[in-house]
Amino acid sequence: MRLVILGPPGAGKGTQAKKVASHFGIPAISTGDIFRQNVTDGTPLGKQVEEIMKSGKYVPDEVTNEMVRNRLLEEDAAVGFLLDGYPRTAAQVDELDSMIATSGTKLDAVLELTVDMDEVVDRLLKRAEIEGRPDDTEDVIRHRLEVYTEQTAPLVHIYSDRNLLLRVDGMGDISDVTSRLLAACNDFAV
Repeated sequence: MRLVILGPPGAGKGTQAKKVASHFGIPAISTGDIFRQNVTDGTPLGKQVEEIMKSGKYVPDEVTNEMVRNRLLEEDAAVGFLLDGYPRTAAQVDELDSMIATSGTKLDAVLELTVDMDEVVDRLLKRAEIEGRPDDTEDVIRHRLEVYTEQTAPLVHIYSDRNLLLRVDGMGDISDVTSRLLAACNDFAV
């Protein structure tokens, strides 16, 4: 399976990506996790993206594209993958199309977690407290949601037009959301 998961920040994409990827025996590839690890490790990439992330903006496409391209070339991604946090822009959709075409494969589905935006803000503020994430202040969260609405939400239409989009209710218990996602994938694959 080659999957993408979409949804606003705080929708539960990271949690669900790990569960769905594990079910299908593929790696969950989170651009946010990769960026945060680079920041923690003090790598050149981490230094480049740290201030961008703190402000709630998107890391430039050329940086993100190269990082994803390199990750998809790793051995464990040959059998499939679930991308979380990529693509985020229409230009990244085109770049991902190119990456996948080079390998002679295609996306199987794009999962969209639909959530209540006020609930998302509450989730992110709680996560910031628990995990001590400096990029999750209320102002930054609201800015990230605006950026998502402007730049990433339009991808829903692109993938819907390609008959790849599976909309799944992201509200409720984690295990219930996982069950809905797996059922959507199974129904789609039939």
